[in-house]
Amino acid sequence: MKKYWDEKTESMPEADLRTLQLKYLKQTVARVYEKVPFYRIKFDEYGVAPEDIQSLEDISRLPFTIKSDLRENYPFGLFSIPKQDCIRIHASSGTTGKPITGGYTRNDMLQWGELMARTLWAAGVRPSDICQNAYNMGLFTGGMGFLAGAETLGATVVPSGSGQTERQIILIKDFGTTVIFSTPSYALTIAEKASELGINLRDSSLRVGVFGAEPWSEEMRREIEERLGIKAMESYGLTEMGGPGVAFGCSEKSGLHINEDHYIAEIIDPVTEEPLPMGEEGELVLTSIQREAMPLIRYRVRDLTRLRRESCGCGRTLLKMERVAARSDDMLIVNGVNLFPSQIESILLEIPEVSPQYVIIVSKKGYLDRLAIDVEARREIYALGDAKLKEIEAKIQSRIKGTIGLSARVRIVPYKVIERSEGKAKRVIDQRP
Repeated sequence: MKKYWDEKTESMPEADLRTLQLKYLKQTVARVYEKVPFYRIKFDEYGVAPEDIQSLEDISRLPFTIKSDLRENYPFGLFSIPKQDCIRIHASSGTTGKPITGGYTRNDMLQWGELMARTLWAAGVRPSDICQNAYNMGLFTGGMGFLAGAETLGATVVPSGSGQTERQIILIKDFGTTVIFSTPSYALTIAEKASELGINLRDSSLRVGVFGAEPWSEEMRREIEERLGIKAMESYGLTEMGGPGVAFGCSEKSGLHINEDHYIAEIIDPVTEEPLPMGEEGELVLTSIQREAMPLIRYRVRDLTRLRRESCGCGRTLLKMERVAARSDDMLIVNGVNLFPSQIESILLEIPEVSPQYVIIVSKKGYLDRLAIDVEARREIYALGDAKLKEIEAKIQSRIKGTIGLSARVRIVPYKVIERSEGKAKRVIDQRP
């Protein structure tokens, strides 16, 4: 059996990849300048023309695209094709105001299926598998992207969608599901419901899970693997770049491989906007270089990560990015201290008595910010009494103070008080005016 889904591309020498990227970059820049008025105006403002792009390094001469640009050109202002040539339109989830739209030509759809097939193959999914797709199957790109990938690969798909968690468990048992697709937080919701029903999914047919759509820590990966008895793998993408399929995890679990034949990745300082050297942490910037319907130039993703060009034990030569643990626009400033929700999650998951169900609440009293964390204990811990719960609260408070430098009120709340996620989990409530 073949080692990679697309061996030629996934193991291509770096020099050949760069040659391919430059070819597609030139074509894309020329395309958007000709077809998308927004980019023609921006390029002219920056004094750059398509013929100025003669090397990959010249990409830094091009303007950034930001999320507000997509909203201001809603719904079809950034399309580089006539609307009648678009066969699919998706839109972002969880945003306020106008959504972020993404269009697809028939060729875009075929490419998406191929990129997701790479993702799933690297995760260990094979044509003999039964894949339960527990992502939302609507406008959100996640569900349809995983569906396209599994069908391209040739696996059997159960499009269960998100929600109806008890039914998800019944389908796993009755259909002999071997692979599950969902957000990581929903995977834990499924594990918890199974435990309530007295069902041990570690003994089920499940062997692989492929998760994405929200940041998750290594601690959460281990929690999912332990509770479901599976190998937890990652898929990375975003609506603006066509959905999942931008990058994927491999057997080494040491970062994500970027599909460089479709995307050029940069890291910039989020404040100065200057490019950063390979290996430094900063904000991810992506340029799509093969999309037909809606290619984006230097899109500021807001995810914080590092890029690494290194030899991977899996044999793939594609550039690697560290898994995203935080977004620059998720950062909270609490009494002058920068705080990411992932930092709190990592601390909580190191405490064996608590569960991964938590919410961070930020409020204000006078001139000072107040930080509070509500977290559930594991079910068996409540029977140990209030004194034990107070001990756990004090332990978490001490860890947060020692690790982050902030004082926090920690409260162990009753079981099932915190709303369970069927998609992207809501972890932060900022009550400050």
